[in-house]
Amino acid sequence: MASTGASDQSLRERASRVIPGGMYGHMRAAGLPAGYPQFFTRGEGCTIWDADGRKYLDFMCSWGPIILGHHHAAVDEAARRQLEKGDCLNGPTDKLVELAERLVGLMPHADWAMFSKNGTDATTTCVTLARGATGKRKILLASGAYHGAVPWCSPYPFGVTAEDRAHAIYFKYNDVASLEAAAAQAGNDLAGILVSAFRHDYGLDQELPDPAFAARARALATEKDAALILDDVRAGFRLSLHGSWNDLGVQPDLSAWSKAIANGYALAAVTGNDRFRKAALQLYATGSFWCGAASMAAALATIDVLQAEDGPARMRAVGQRFRDGVAAQAAKYGVGVRQSGPPQMPTILFEGDTDHATGSRFAFEALKRGVYLHPKHNMFLSSAHREADIDFALSVTDEAFAVIAGLR
Repeated sequence: MASTGASDQSLRERASRVIPGGMYGHMRAAGLPAGYPQFFTRGEGCTIWDADGRKYLDFMCSWGPIILGHHHAAVDEAARRQLEKGDCLNGPTDKLVELAERLVGLMPHADWAMFSKNGTDATTTCVTLARGATGKRKILLASGAYHGAVPWCSPYPFGVTAEDRAHAIYFKYNDVASLEAAAAQAGNDLAGILVSAFRHDYGLDQELPDPAFAARARALATEKDAALILDDVRAGFRLSLHGSWNDLGVQPDLSAWSKAIANGYALAAVTGNDRFRKAALQLYATGSFWCGAASMAAALATIDVLQAEDGPARMRAVGQRFRDGVAAQAAKYGVGVRQSGPPQMPTILFEGDTDHATGSRFAFEALKRGVYLHPKHNMFLSSAHREADIDFALSVTDEAFAVIAGLR
């Protein structure tokens, strides 16, 4: 596979001298096929440019935060106007109150909201609130689910002690019997059940929530006087503007939000019902930048646009266009693929591809032709993607499928 450009290579070399490994976390290009760029210069709509000026149709949207498209004019203008007044002040601005009011108005379960900066902040706050409010300790988590990058939930064990996970009990997502067994194991010490909007484990087939599973999670939390916590960090606002389980008729007690709620500006939120208001009042949760007004102004503008254009429906439609096209191409070339997850957050895996070598080659062939896909992770569409963009992507994936078929 081809190497990256000269500017990207130079930046990697410089970074390796001052940053451990040159890069860290989920954005490490080392985890992608060789030839993927590490450094980028700009984004516009659903297009990004790398450090060497190469242009790509973007199917990762900054790993989820970009929901309206990069550099969205209305969002950037709202943030700019607020920056001219102030961002990080001695206390919050009116944007804090206005945004809390908007979220409470959108979410059927929500009576209040709190803000922070990252998804991990939000999920950790939810877990802490559940324990504080109930006076209990055990948290039920789905095996393989991602809820953040701190010791209680990190998917990687380095630096994590057994004590960090002492009160975590695991169940299988969408498996009611497994969930019930985990709740029984917790006994009278169950503080909360933490569930993702859908199963989006890395490198595996995605699963939409089974309505019976969601209903049983709600019932168990109620029976056990525990919190039902919905981690909507990844899916929030892409599936629905009212919480990702709203269409299932299931309302959580607490929800964690981040990624797309401000179209790329750093912001996270926790929404909760009145049962947990007293606990939220007692909890000491703070950060120097958590009340930044520019990101809150950006979030308000993001909500305005999503409501005006019915963003979730638009993304679902273009996502389904992409999914249908990929399915037709796979059949045409006799290549087995599995597409899973909601259409606006697509995942493409190849049959028999246990080491993801085929998926990596497919993604790289697309990259060479100007489409940025991911071979293992769920991808993200934005409302900036139009039918013409999807059709261009499909012209590229058709060529990538031809390469894959020729290798077999």
